[in-house]
Amino acid sequence: QAELVESGGGLVQPGGSLRLSCVSLGSITPFAMRWYRQAPGKEREWVASITNSREKTYYSDSVKGRFTISADNDKRTVYLQMNSLKPEDTATYICTNGPSWGQGTQVTVSS
Repeated sequence: QAELVESGGGLVQPGGSLRLSCVSLGSITPFAMRWYRQAPGKEREWVASITNSREKTYYSDSVKGRFTISADNDKRTVYLQMNSLKPEDTATYICTNGPSWGQGTQVTVSS
């Protein structure tokens, strides 16, 4: 049984929004949580992080100002709100708590 399960991906037009979720079987409280993405033929790219205190967030330059990472420890869920999506955001989005990685959810931005 997967420890981290992502959902919320889909097909969206440029300029649109999606909210990704990553649910953990176990507690996420001790962990900094991160989102990565991987497009076909490209290396995995770090997208965003949230510290285990949930007080600080960090973003890659390519998504800063458009994406927001958040976490709900009680729901064992980390989110990635993605706004103003661009075709270059098309990728499989994967969450991780460090030791474990999810399978990913596909995001396609196309008109």
